[in-house]
Amino acid sequence: MLDRRKFTLAGLGLAAAGVAARHQTATAADKEFPVTKTEAEWKKILTEDQYYVLRKHGTERAGTSPLDKTYSAGTYHCAGCGQALFSSEAKFDSGTGWPSFFQPLENAVGSSTDWKLIYPRTEIHCANCGGHLGHVFDDGPAPTGQRYCMNGVAMKFVPKAGA
Repeated sequence: MLDRRKFTLAGLGLAAAGVAARHQTATAADKEFPVTKTEAEWKKILTEDQYYVLRKHGTERAGTSPLDKTYSAGTYHCAGCGQALFSSEAKFDSGTGWPSFFQPLENAVGSSTDWKLIYPRTEIHCANCGGHLGHVFDDGPAPTGQRYCMNGVAMKFVPKAGA
């Protein structure tokens, strides 16, 4: 038997699904990138966790990436294609459990709208291969006020020479 509460919750769920369906935009997977590979080729060069995050838009568990607490001088690169993404100079401790930056390197990343949680979020992907990196939020430090909350497994850290 369907009571008023279950009926209301079911209606809200259907309404939310409808909003999400109406507001879907092109994702990184729908775009063409300079580096392209088949799913089999990606699986061959990526670890299972890297494939899950970069190619399937997954998220690693908070606090599991050693890159979250890496503060040496250097550059963070895409684990899929090697594209330089973020400088250590833009990194900060957000307390979220994921590596966070206040800005990417110029032309290194792209974005699309992600509706997976019903409300819109700005998804960040590698501009070179389209790999999913994480999301950007408007609660970061100066000078940008942005927090690029990235999956550490999607990146590789390259220390600055001589550092």
